[in-house]
Amino acid sequence: MLQGPTPMPGDFIPLMGMVTGIVSMLVIGFTIVRVAQSQIGQAIARRIHGRGGDPELRDELVELREQVATLEHRLAENEERLDFTERLLTAGKEEGKRDG
Repeated sequence: MLQGPTPMPGDFIPLMGMVTGIVSMLVIGFTIVRVAQSQIGQAIARRIHGRGGDPELRDELVELREQVATLEHRLAENEERLDFTERLLTAGKEEGKRDG
């Protein structure tokens, strides 16, 4: 009869560590798959693809974007008016220096 060395209790610790890691990974993987297939996962997928969300919020977003575009246009007009006014004032000061 062949007899090998008697296993020590500490010899099973690395093996049990590997088994624990494998079982943990399987449980985590199973949980991720179940969540992805659930309604929560489907809602997350719709949100990522941009198909989800409240229609009221979408309408509000469109309205706010239109308001921003309008305000940007008004700001550009005011900047042009300010530039024109500054040129007139500068021209008037230079004309006053030449006359005086």
